[in-house]
Amino acid sequence: MPHGIFSLLKTTLGVALLSAGLSTTHAADLRVLTHSSFTVPKPLLAQFEKDNGVKLRITKGGDAGEMLNKLILTKANPIADVVYGIDNALAPKALAADVLDAGAPAAASRKPVADLPAPLVPVDYGYVTLNYDKAWFAKKGLALPQSLEDLTQPVYAKLLVVQNPATSSPGYAFLLSTIATLGEDKAFDFWAKLRSNGLKVAKGWTEAYYTEFSHSGGKHPLVVSYATSPAAELFYSKTKLAEPPTGSLSLPGAVFRQVEGVALVKGGKNRAAAEKFVDFLRSAPVQTAMQTEMWMYPTEAGVAKSDAFKFAPEPAAFSAPSDADIAAKGAQWVARWTQVVLK
Repeated sequence: MPHGIFSLLKTTLGVALLSAGLSTTHAADLRVLTHSSFTVPKPLLAQFEKDNGVKLRITKGGDAGEMLNKLILTKANPIADVVYGIDNALAPKALAADVLDAGAPAAASRKPVADLPAPLVPVDYGYVTLNYDKAWFAKKGLALPQSLEDLTQPVYAKLLVVQNPATSSPGYAFLLSTIATLGEDKAFDFWAKLRSNGLKVAKGWTEAYYTEFSHSGGKHPLVVSYATSPAAELFYSKTKLAEPPTGSLSLPGAVFRQVEGVALVKGGKNRAAAEKFVDFLRSAPVQTAMQTEMWMYPTEAGVAKSDAFKFAPEPAAFSAPSDADIAAKGAQWVARWTQVVLK
């Protein structure tokens, strides 16, 4: 083999190996921690990877409260570079634990439909509220409850399932709504009455809705869920229905507006890609797709709501304690709830 050709082959091979090495290095991992309900269409995720030269490593950490606890417990050695799913109820706890980091994503400079404290960037919002099984109530001929106090009456004994606020963001949101409306002492009196009336407590939303809720085959025709859940039931129904088989009850004191956000994790890696992921979640394609994937309303101004949401009108009113009170008393309220309801 002539020496010149051999040298050319060595050079060509070296360039190819170098390119392969650069490609491998460039396709770095981006670790994303989310709650269990996070769903974005795979083609959109694949496009993000291609556009940014990264490989997404998405870890679902359970319900949002459980996810945040994992983030806090691994603070010394972060398990993610970016986190999605911390909401306005959990934001004070996340900020106090100092697990989030500021970045400079473009989305952070745009005014959202619903806001969150920095460095969280709002992604979506929805309303935690009571849902009911229409067929169950029709069969029993039982009138729907009209107030929180109604839920403590014998006629509604053993009908309600809620999520544990220590591990579940909708469970925590529902607790906060009752406190905001009734006041702290009266709220816990209410919860004590619920316990005496056969309240069922589930770990998280998935267990409450898909295991305990009567529409899903469980025994409880009332469940803490979302204002959009009836629209989702209709959307996914295998049979053609004129209206959803479930409904929402926007009772005073039983509606909490939940705003979910995304943020960089303090001590995380690949900050540039993490900031791009923040912008990705606020992009029009994702904001449109997530509506019928995660059944939340978009926070990016100008993104149209899905037609499916005609069966998910936004409640006229909602209630929540102040951010300062949540930050100062949230942990105490959860501990008191645990003592009143579970001990």
